[in-house]
Amino acid sequence: MNDALRAALDETGHTTESLADRVGVDPKTTARWLREGRLPHPRHRAAAADALGRDIVDIWPDISRRREPIWFRPWQEIEREAVSLRSYESVVLPGLLQTEAYARAVLAGGGLLPRGDIDRHVAARLARQTILTRENPPQFTAVIDEAVLRRPVGGRATMHEQLTALVAACAAPHVRLHVVPSTVGAYAGLNGPFVLATAVDHRTAGYLDNQLQGQVVSEPDDLAAILTVWEHVRGEALSHWQSVDLITEVATTWT
Repeated sequence: MNDALRAALDETGHTTESLADRVGVDPKTTARWLREGRLPHPRHRAAAADALGRDIVDIWPDISRRREPIWFRPWQEIEREAVSLRSYESVVLPGLLQTEAYARAVLAGGGLLPRGDIDRHVAARLARQTILTRENPPQFTAVIDEAVLRRPVGGRATMHEQLTALVAACAAPHVRLHVVPSTVGAYAGLNGPFVLATAVDHRTAGYLDNQLQGQVVSEPDDLAAILTVWEHVRGEALSHWQSVDLITEVATTWT
């Protein structure tokens, strides 16, 4: 049995019927979630966790660990414990800000994942996003290239939904987003994406991604180099609210 879900129901006074009403599914569906091995759709997991006032990983604690590749797990632990995350992307949006449809399009479009694995990877990506909605979220600052806003990932409807969700996410006090405008020529970020995570004890680690797998970076010289690149890309970007205005404007072009 899913004891974590059962405990959350008991503590909140919810029943499978009332939870089903909040999530928008049949009560028989929520009853099945209590059984071992029954995993809800990512959208339903998020809605159920919200209704119960829990993080997704509190109710389905091993979802991310089971779904992410082994090589990604060390970074996943670093990301989860971070008090500050700084992310740069030039091609797609950071995973922590992707909608389900956008994430699915990104993961399916590469052609590297077997069709049967895509749902699992989408679920893992959405589960990771709960770090931004938990009680004490990290300060998340992202810099993206304007090209990311204009690339039709998943089609027009997906892009409109994604950019609208992005604007909504930017309203949170712990989320800051900066766009490097297309008027900027060659700059340091064109060499590739990266993430910097800082822990409560001020230790910093970096993460670099490529076509096959990711690499956790902890050597001082390597971190210093990435920090220098971060300062460069951040310096080329618009302010947070200028960026939000630009995202809002581009979102209308996808209607």
